[in-house]
Amino acid sequence: MSVGSSGGPAQPPPGVAADDYRLALLEDTYEVVAGLELVTAALVLDPPDQPDAEALTWPGTPIVREPTLPGAFAALHALGATEAALLAPDAPDLPPLLLGKLFRALGQAPAAACQSAGGGLVALAARLPLPSWLADALTSTDLDVPDALSRLRAAAPRHGQIPQGPSWHRLRTPPDVALLDPGLEGWESTRALLEGHPAY
Repeated sequence: MSVGSSGGPAQPPPGVAADDYRLALLEDTYEVVAGLELVTAALVLDPPDQPDAEALTWPGTPIVREPTLPGAFAALHALGATEAALLAPDAPDLPPLLLGKLFRALGQAPAAACQSAGGGLVALAARLPLPSWLADALTSTDLDVPDALSRLRAAAPRHGQIPQGPSWHRLRTPPDVALLDPGLEGWESTRALLEGHPAY
């Protein structure tokens, strides 16, 4: 399972440094994946040279330098994965249970998606290698496109090829900080960065 450090960067609340915010979100999203049993976490980088992002990972974490989603999935398959999920880097409080549901869905379908409440996708899971129709669709679709799931489903040869799990939120704009639940465990880096901040 991979966390991608690409796409449009999340906009921080006023007074919070953009780089610090980006890295806090990425670290917490990565930790969600790294803490799962029977899952190997990887980091997908685009642009490829991001030493600050690499420094957040545990020793031995595979680093995939790929600018496209099909390329990232192909690289993970080359590393030995038969199933993989790509996560947006701005979902620091994503419940691990939602990821488990995506992988369970792969028992019946070639792919499964967690849609973002604000549009786009939080995560996309797929069996590997990708079917050609999905790889082709992903060349022009990324997790940030508001109608990403509709586009991918439209490319599928038949209905039911990309079931949808429960949706979640991403932190892409300053008001999205209000979606964080202080009572929910995890997202320590984001929490520490925002503590004492007026918007939190």
